[in-house]
Amino acid sequence: MPRTTISTFIKKTLLLFCPLFIFFGCSQKEAFRFVVKNSESVDQAGPIFVNADFLQGQSIENFKLVQNDVSLDFQSEGDKIWFLHNPEKGSLYSFEKNEAAQEPSHEYDLGTFKENGNLQLLLGNKPLVSYRYEMTYPPEGIDSLFKKSGYIHPILTPKGDTLTRIQPPDHYHHYGLWAPWTHTRIDTTRVDFWNLGEGMGTVLFKEFKDTSSGDVFTSFTALQEHIDFKTEEEPQVALNEDLEVRLWYLGREDRYMFDYNTTFNSPLKNGILFEAYRYGGGIGLRFNERWKADNCSVLTSEGKDRLTADGSNARWCIVSGESSDKKGTNGILFMSHPTNRMHPEPMRIWPIDGNNGRGDMFFEFCPIRHEEWKVEPNKEYELKYRMVVFDGELKAEEAEVYWQAFASPPKAIRMTE
Repeated sequence: MPRTTISTFIKKTLLLFCPLFIFFGCSQKEAFRFVVKNSESVDQAGPIFVNADFLQGQSIENFKLVQNDVSLDFQSEGDKIWFLHNPEKGSLYSFEKNEAAQEPSHEYDLGTFKENGNLQLLLGNKPLVSYRYEMTYPPEGIDSLFKKSGYIHPILTPKGDTLTRIQPPDHYHHYGLWAPWTHTRIDTTRVDFWNLGEGMGTVLFKEFKDTSSGDVFTSFTALQEHIDFKTEEEPQVALNEDLEVRLWYLGREDRYMFDYNTTFNSPLKNGILFEAYRYGGGIGLRFNERWKADNCSVLTSEGKDRLTADGSNARWCIVSGESSDKKGTNGILFMSHPTNRMHPEPMRIWPIDGNNGRGDMFFEFCPIRHEEWKVEPNKEYELKYRMVVFDGELKAEEAEVYWQAFASPPKAIRMTE
């Protein structure tokens, strides 16, 4: 999309991404009413929240969320109440006392399920995003150094196509969606947590810190340890990482959305240096083997394609390709948050003639691609990413809407009578 067109589009749709919640006076029946202001040209549902301070010590179970006389699903999280806002259905909402309330629709059940060493995030009883917490070993005859836990695979489209791949023969250290650091330095020692065959380091699951499910999202938080094998006496933990993955229902059958938020720190006396390199950290995803040079494509927020995107910076990137039945397309929209280091973020995208000419697909947001990053001891760092997984097509205009909603979260303003 031309830069001028994008600028105009952003101006027209900005209200969607920073919705203004206007709170009106309340009757005894209502806790409050509020309206979400949207651009009339935008028609896209997404999760938003209102502050729960109106409860004034009352239980949220005593209230229902109503729109057009229909009760809606919502989910409480601390001081936030999340719900799915769909502009097609209007902008006026109210929280009312739950007296003989109509039950919410519960269009899709969201939940978590553990099976065979995987924690699955479920939408409508479908396991769409799975996190591997038990060890996966390499195929027989391959060095055991390539064993791994703490990665996401498979990622499925709503129709059931698998988009990720693990342990491909050309890169046994590739594990679906994962994010180890590659060229690092601990004091004077080089440690590689990415290339497992080097035997320098790895990233492993330690424990689950939290799981949560409701009517709007389902999530988990896992503690992962980045382990340095190059110490003389015994391996040491170089980084502690809290990984939160949250799957959102979007109110449609062809798309869903999930967040990948990582918070990490180093317990080492002198911290750790992430050296500048074309791979490392951020999020990396090895796509399914069915995508080759001739049946998948790339489009970035800056208008770059598969031939020009590698090494460039972007707010978002759409990677799409042929569906398994060869009758359509599917893919993932990747989004980088404005607070991330080096945002708009550098990318690593494999060349179209790579892998002996096959053109296999690999994507990464790589915050250390062009500049090193010193991680100071016992200091918290954070990277935030969002992905929309889709069947069919997702246009550039829609990608910009999704990114703006991610970049500028809603703000609530209470109005007096």
